Amino acid sequence: MLSGHDSASAPARGVANLLARHGATYPVGMSRRSPLTLAALATSAVPGLDVTHAAPLGGTGGDVDSALLSTRDGRTLTIRVPRTAAAESEQSADLVAIRALSDGVRARLPFGVPRLLGQAPLDGTRAIVSEFVDGTPLTLERVTPGTAASIGQAIAAIHALPTSVVADVGLPQLRAIDVMREAVTTLDRAAATGLGPAALLRRWELAAEDSTLWQFTPTVINGSLSAASFLVVGESVTGLLGWARLQVGDPARDLFWMLGSSDPSVPETGFDAYHQARGIHDRQVGRRAVLAAELELARWLLHGTERRSPEIVDDAVEMLHSLLDRVSGDLTNPLAVAQQPAAGLDEVDELLERGTPRSPGSGY
Repeated sequence: MLSGHDSASAPARGVANLLARHGATYPVGMSRRSPLTLAALATSAVPGLDVTHAAPLGGTGGDVDSALLSTRDGRTLTIRVPRTAAAESEQSADLVAIRALSDGVRARLPFGVPRLLGQAPLDGTRAIVSEFVDGTPLTLERVTPGTAASIGQAIAAIHALPTSVVADVGLPQLRAIDVMREAVTTLDRAAATGLGPAALLRRWELAAEDSTLWQFTPTVINGSLSAASFLVVGESVTGLLGWARLQVGDPARDLFWMLGSSDPSVPETGFDAYHQARGIHDRQVGRRAVLAAELELARWLLHGTERRSPEIVDDAVEMLHSLLDRVSGDLTNPLAVAQQPAAGLDEVDELLERGTPRSPGSGY
């Protein structure tokens, strides 16, 4: 059973829709690179590569130029070139994580992870050529209970990896107390803006003070999962994209985005499959997932204040008050297991798909 998932569904969808309305991209003067241009770059990145066909690669967003390549020896590859500073930073972090996933580590995962084949410098950035992993990118609306079960199993496999995978390459390793302190820092900074509803801030403070909430064993986590992270064939996960925030941390971080589904059986099935595959029942993971979803709204508010964007701030404030309306009947019992459903967490998933702003150095 998933503790507290009903209460999370409204704030999470609210967060996701918000980020969907705001793309964190930067002005780029040059036109997009064509698939043929990218194919030529690929031959520079991978010596001896013979490309026979190049086509646009969908689903990479406006901050990346990309193409799907077919080679004479029958392989299917991808090439990606970042167009913004944010995309380049994400790519660099992703490369560190991908290199940490050795053949032995990949053998433990029931899905494919793109393998780096080569790179080439280009206009101050770089083109990256990788193996293609078959599958269709998901959206939250397309996640069925069957798909959720496969997703839960896939996440459990990540969390079962040895922590040395992260430690050996110097990626972040958070203890339970570090996760709690990050949550407290986020709510304190949100309180300092004077824009967050006092009752909602108190709800989060009570959660942070609940010692039972933070009694968990940190695991290897992807750190930035959303529906769009997964590639599927039918209802089975075949691949997982985006490893830039690989770390040791709170398992709830990889699970909370499922709370945004309008079908309550999706998170229920996903969490149940996760627990069965892990064989370790974290009794508080549902409550921490709810808190993580709600704090995404606080992070969005902080992002707006840091960028001095009235539009983002107004959106965040509106969503925080909407969240307060949905949970106001439970403020004296912080993030309790049994809460009334609160309609709508869909913003969280869209928020994650766009890339939730995170503070420098944050484990989240």
